Amino acid sequence: MAVTGRFVALLAVGLLPVVLFGATAPGAYLALACWLVFCCVLGAIDLLAASSPRRVLLARMLPASVRLGETVSSTILVTNLGAKRLRGRLRDGWEPSAGASPSRVQLDVPPGERRMLTLTLTPRRRGTRRAAFVVIRSAGPLGLWSRQATLASSAELRVLPPFHSRRHLASRIARLRELEGSTPVMVRGEGTEFDSLREYVAGDDVRSIDWRATARTSTAARAGSGIMVRTWRPERDRRVVIVIDTGRASAARIADEPRLDTAFESALLLAALADRGGDRVDVVAFDRRIRARVTGAKGPALLSRLVTALADVQPELIETDWSAVPSQVRAVTHRHALVVLLTDASAPGSSTGLLAALPQLTATHTVVVASVRDPRVAELAAERGDVDSFYGAAAAERALLDAARVAEAVRLSGAHVVSAPPAELPPALADRYLQLKASGRL
Repeated sequence: MAVTGRFVALLAVGLLPVVLFGATAPGAYLALACWLVFCCVLGAIDLLAASSPRRVLLARMLPASVRLGETVSSTILVTNLGAKRLRGRLRDGWEPSAGASPSRVQLDVPPGERRMLTLTLTPRRRGTRRAAFVVIRSAGPLGLWSRQATLASSAELRVLPPFHSRRHLASRIARLRELEGSTPVMVRGEGTEFDSLREYVAGDDVRSIDWRATARTSTAARAGSGIMVRTWRPERDRRVVIVIDTGRASAARIADEPRLDTAFESALLLAALADRGGDRVDVVAFDRRIRARVTGAKGPALLSRLVTALADVQPELIETDWSAVPSQVRAVTHRHALVVLLTDASAPGSSTGLLAALPQLTATHTVVVASVRDPRVAELAAERGDVDSFYGAAAAERALLDAARVAEAVRLSGAHVVSAPPAELPPALADRYLQLKASGRL
């Protein structure tokens, strides 16, 4: 049972004689007691006249998934199975991070009929958002007392990574097509494959002449013409293995975004680009055990499987076991591959395990270590306004020097380093992939 504000106002009316004539007036307390009894009897009658909130049938209509930041509609179908008209309010029990609006909906269902109630959900966190119950408060005809019941009605909405970096994909694909199609190279090297034959022009490398093809041409006997040369292009069908660190370092928020979410954005953009480039992409989210793994997917299924697998992955407050990462990569492929490690490489203390594992990876693979750089640190290092800002600038400079030391140690181990603010890291990593592909070092 619930008491409404109308009932409280009705009780307050009974206090008017006491306020106007005083508590010492004859019969004041008796009149107040009678009024209280009258109000309670009236409320009880109103409660009995209210429809039972349990005699309803609930059904839900909800999409299976939504990207973070987008809005979807959640529909509840309420069927009144009772013999009385159901008037009142309904509250859907979503988690606060689901962003349900409005929080309460007015309800008016005649007996034997059904009504459709629609709420909007704008999730504020990635992962599976859940609703476990629905609360219905049924009011009587007078609106004094209400009957309330909590009914079990579960629902789930999977909130996928937003993939804001998708806007960089078209320009990188255009550069990839230019790299593969319209600009064949004349020098053969590791990571290149045969593209086509064409006639020799002045300035071509004589080492690229294909004498067998020249001999087969009908004009080979003519001096200065009919000489065929080979052109090469970056090799396709290479392996790209993306390892996402889900340990405690990934829980830090950089520019109001968890480091792990930035890693997901970078992995999605790189996976989409590498797939369009004809390479095979495998993604592993790991700390001390595998949190998510996507292998063998190509084309449109790759991004679909990636966002679904990464949706529920959250940072774990444990130290990442970097000694197990080389074995995880070997479980994916024994061939030479581009291995991208998305982790934090800003502090020497937390990067000890990473630096110890890099030589095992660089001995077989091309390794790129991608790390988020906090733009606030650079801003603090430039502030010199007062004594407090000087101390902050000194700490920021110390952090920048530590990050530079870790980056140099990574380079000495034979790996490449990509470090950028959250919004710039995904395109920077995609550009490094294109550079390595163009130079034939994948």
